[in-house]
Amino acid sequence: MRELAHPDTADIRLTDVMHALSDPVRLAAVRQLAATGERHCGALHEGGVAASTMTHHLRVLREAGVTRTHVVGRERLVSLRREDLAVRFPGLLDAVLTAGQSEDLRVR
Repeated sequence: MRELAHPDTADIRLTDVMHALSDPVRLAAVRQLAATGERHCGALHEGGVAASTMTHHLRVLREAGVTRTHVVGRERLVSLRREDLAVRFPGLLDAVLTAGQSEDLRVR
């Protein structure tokens, strides 16, 4: 299997990160990764989201520099690029995750 392309830390753009985090399915995947650490890509499927759709969402997150996907045998493992995002945009990821949690509480 070929290695997947990821932007270098210096090439991560705020507009790409914000776009990637603006989708509820992608934000839910990022929350799962923040809570649990590295996960098999199949473990990030949200209820009702087709595998092909989730593959698209994971690609958007990877290409934006939010996640890193590495291949181990036939599996793809996904992790947050927490340190890289903190270097480029200090506090952004935590702010987005915190804001999202308070929005969830208001909706319920």
